[in-house]
Amino acid sequence: MSSLVPTGVDGLDSILSGGITAQSTVLVSGNPGTGKSIFGIQYLYTGVSEYDERGVYVSFEEDEDDIRAAAESVGFESFGEHVDDGDIVILDKRQMLREADFSTAVDRLLETIEDGDFDRLVLDSLSMFQLFFENEQEKRTYLLKFSDILKANGLTSLLINEQGAVFPETEVGLENFLTDGNIYFIQTPTESGVNRYVWVAKMRKQEIDTDIFPMEIGQGGIIIHERAAGFSMMGRTDSPSF
Repeated sequence: MSSLVPTGVDGLDSILSGGITAQSTVLVSGNPGTGKSIFGIQYLYTGVSEYDERGVYVSFEEDEDDIRAAAESVGFESFGEHVDDGDIVILDKRQMLREADFSTAVDRLLETIEDGDFDRLVLDSLSMFQLFFENEQEKRTYLLKFSDILKANGLTSLLINEQGAVFPETEVGLENFLTDGNIYFIQTPTESGVNRYVWVAKMRKQEIDTDIFPMEIGQGGIIIHERAAGFSMMGRTDSPSF
């Protein structure tokens, strides 16, 4: 049986029967504000603080200061110390978008992961990463190559994807079929704010629970309420499908 990498998110690892399959590439999709970036930060923070696993955070959208501030906002006070110590390496938009050239950006990333002994990687976001490609065929080719490179370097990776549709089955991109797993973060409006949910739609080589589960973001990061499965969301009582 394949070894599993715990995400550190209460409830989610139970849904995943222990965590994410080691050296896999998982797509994390959702609308802006659903908690995808916090999930990526929590994943790397857990790796360093609980499992002595070093990580890389690649951001095409945020500066390092913004990422540090996001981590501190949910109680990961020592996140910055791990960055200062080199256990978490941040490649932010100032570095990755310094030149509008795909090869240069990827070379910078590859130099980092090949020179260091890293276990986890977060790419935020795939939507910006894909702007380097001119057509679907080129995008497919490079995504496959990129995923293979990450696995070859022993990385278990989260690729964050911005999604316009509220419900995931209404917007299925090519990247959904090129990754080993798909996790969706969903939010629906209410009179008092929003309700947030998580749906693990696919994970190769492992058993998962495909119900939709409520989640919260607070001090300590994300919590999934796994015992609340089977609820109705916007009138839905069944598990969604493509």
